[in-house]
Amino acid sequence: MKLLNFTIIKLIFFLIIGIGLAHYVEIPLNYSVYATFTLLFLLIISYLIALKQFFKTFWFGLFSFMLTMAIGSLTVNLHNQKHFTNHYTQSISPKNIKPKTITFRIRDVLKPGYYHKKYIIDVLKVEGESVSGKLLLNVEIDTIFPRLKVDEIYVTKTSIQELNPVLNPNQFDYKDYLEKQYVYHQLYIDGTSLLKVSSNKHTLFGFASRLRETINLKLEASNFKPDELAIINALLLGQRQDIDKEIYDNYTNAGAVHILAVSGLHVGIIFIMLSFLFKPLERFKYGTVVKALLILGMLWSFAIIAGLSASVTRAVSMFSIVAIGMHLKRPANIYNTLAISMFILLVCKPMFLFDVGFQLSYAAVFGIVSIYPLLYKLWKPPLKIMDKFWQVFVVGIAAQIGVVPISLFYFHQFPGLFFISNLVIIPALGLILGFGIIVILFALLNILPNFIAEIYGDIISLMNDLVSWVSHQEQFLIKNISFGVLYVIVTYIFIISMVKCYQKQNYKNIRFLLFAILLVQTAMIYNHYESSTNKFTVLHKSRFSLIAEKTNTTLHVTHNFDSITKAKDRTIRNYEVGNFVNVTTEDYLKSIYKLKGEMLLIIDSLGIYNVKSFQPDYVLLRNSPKVNLNRMIDSINPKIIIADGSNYKSYIKRWEQTCLKRKLPFHQTGKKGAFVIEYAK
Repeated sequence: MKLLNFTIIKLIFFLIIGIGLAHYVEIPLNYSVYATFTLLFLLIISYLIALKQFFKTFWFGLFSFMLTMAIGSLTVNLHNQKHFTNHYTQSISPKNIKPKTITFRIRDVLKPGYYHKKYIIDVLKVEGESVSGKLLLNVEIDTIFPRLKVDEIYVTKTSIQELNPVLNPNQFDYKDYLEKQYVYHQLYIDGTSLLKVSSNKHTLFGFASRLRETINLKLEASNFKPDELAIINALLLGQRQDIDKEIYDNYTNAGAVHILAVSGLHVGIIFIMLSFLFKPLERFKYGTVVKALLILGMLWSFAIIAGLSASVTRAVSMFSIVAIGMHLKRPANIYNTLAISMFILLVCKPMFLFDVGFQLSYAAVFGIVSIYPLLYKLWKPPLKIMDKFWQVFVVGIAAQIGVVPISLFYFHQFPGLFFISNLVIIPALGLILGFGIIVILFALLNILPNFIAEIYGDIISLMNDLVSWVSHQEQFLIKNISFGVLYVIVTYIFIISMVKCYQKQNYKNIRFLLFAILLVQTAMIYNHYESSTNKFTVLHKSRFSLIAEKTNTTLHVTHNFDSITKAKDRTIRNYEVGNFVNVTTEDYLKSIYKLKGEMLLIIDSLGIYNVKSFQPDYVLLRNSPKVNLNRMIDSINPKIIIADGSNYKSYIKRWEQTCLKRKLPFHQTGKKGAFVIEYAK
C-alpha cells in the first residue's frame, strides 16, 4: 500500500510544513490571512478552469498544497494568544515589574516542584481591567495551606515575571514547553497573599475536577494505598501528579510509561468495551445511530473527566472518527482515519505538533499498522494462546520500531526488556480498566465491597512490582544515548526503506534502501565532524561552580560538588549526551585555565590573584570574593567578567553595575546561561 496515494496524507504533510514555518519564522498575522485568501481564490479559479479542460494540469494540486501550508500558518497565528487584543501582555510592560492586583481562575493542577506547588491559571483581571491569557502560578509549599482547586477564583498582588530560561546546554527547556501551551509568564506567591473570591464551579474543567475529587474521596475510604490510588488516577482519570517519582521512573525504565498516560491504547480498549456493550441496540430501528451517539458521548465524557489532556483528546478524536465511519457502514482505512484525526487536531490545536506524546502516539500507531502485518507473518504459532501472546509481542515490537527514533531523541535511553512488561501488562490492561470502571462506579454508589477493593488494589500492586523488577534489570537498560534530530530523520528514512524492501524486493526499493544506508553513513560522518569542535563552558549551578572542557569527544569536568549534589545533578550527564561525549574525566577546580591562545583566571572567595607573569583574557568570579572590581579591572584589563551560580546575588548586582559603568562585558550565568568559548583544534 502506497501511503502517499492518500490525498489526506499529502495535505497533512503540507499542513505540518505550514505550522512549523509559522512557529519558527513568525509570519505576521495579516500576511497569513492575505496568503490564505489569495491561494483560496487561485484554487477556485484553477478548479473552474480544470472542469473545462480534457487533460489534467498540476495547478489545482499545487494550489491545494500551498493553501494547506497557508492554513497551517494561519492556524498558528490565530491560536497565538498574544495576538488577542485583550491578552494581558497588551497591558503590561517588560520593564515594569511592579506588583499588580491580579484576579485569576485555577485552570489546571500540575505536579509540584521541590519548593512550590504549581498551577496553570486563567487571568481574569489585571488592575481591574478585564484581560485573558494563561500564567504559571508558583505557590510556596506550606503544610497548612491546602492545594488550590480547579475553577476557584483568587485575587493577589504580585509582579508578573518572565519564565525562567534554560541556563545550561542540552537541558529540558521548560520555558519553551510552556510557551507552546501559550503560557508566557509566571507568578511567585505564598499562600497567605491569596484572597479567595469564589469557589463556584464555572467550567467543564471544574466539573471534571470536582468529580475526580469525589471519586478519590470514595476510593480513599476503601483503604487503597497511596501508590495504588496514584496509579488508578493515572490509568482511569488521566491524572499523574501524585505518582511517586520512583514508581514513575520504574515505568519509564521498563518501557511501560505509556500505560500511565491515558492514550490510544486506553481509549481503544474502552471503545471496544462500549461497542460490545451497545451491540444489542443494532437490532432496533435507528439503533446504530443511538449506538454511535452513545459511544461518542461516553468517549468525550471520559475525555473531559481525564482533563482533556493532549493524549486523551487525540485518542478520542481518532476513535470518534472510527465510530462515525462504522455508523455510516463505510470501510475505514486506518491511514485515512489517522490522517483525518491528525488534520482535525492540528487545525484545532496546532501546537500539538510539538508535543512529545502526540509525536510518539502517531509514530507508534503508524508503526503498528505498517510493520505488524509483516512481523506477524514470520511465524505461525501452533496453539491459539501462543498466537495471542505472539500478537501482543509483535505489536510491541512494531510500536517500538515506530517510536524508537523519537524516544532516543527526547529520552536518550532504550529499555531492552520492554517486551516483557508489555507482554504481561497490555493483555491485562483491558481487565484492569474494566475492573477499575466497575470499582469506581461501586465506590460512587457506596456499595463497593472491601474484598473487591482489596483484589483490585493487589492487581495494581502486582503490576507495580513487575514493572519495578523489570526496571531494575539495569544491564538491559541502555542509558545516555546521544541521538540528534539528524539521526531521527535518517533513521526513519532507513526504517521506511527496510519496510518497502521487505514488502517488495525490486530494483527501485533496493536502490532506496542503499540510498538510506548512505544517508545514515553521511549523518554519522557529519556528526563526527560536528562533535570534534572544542568547547570551554562555564555551566550554571546554584551555590556551586562547574566547568566543562570538551576536546573532540572527550570531556574534562572540574567542580566543587559534594557527594549528594554529584549523585543527583544531571547537568554533566545532559552535556555528555548532547555533545556526543565518549570519555569523561573529573577533577578539582583550578585557578588558571589555558585555552587555545587565551587564558581564564578564577578569583575565588579569598579574592587573591597575581597576574604579573601573564595577562588573562577572561576572569571568573566564584564563591563571592571580596574584591575591589575596579582595581582588578585596572590591573588585569580582561575582555569579559563572568559570575557563576556560586555567588551571592547582591555581589553579582554590584559587579554588574561596575562593569556597566566601565563598559566592560559582564556575563551572569544565572541570567544569561552558561558561558561558552568555542575554539579551533
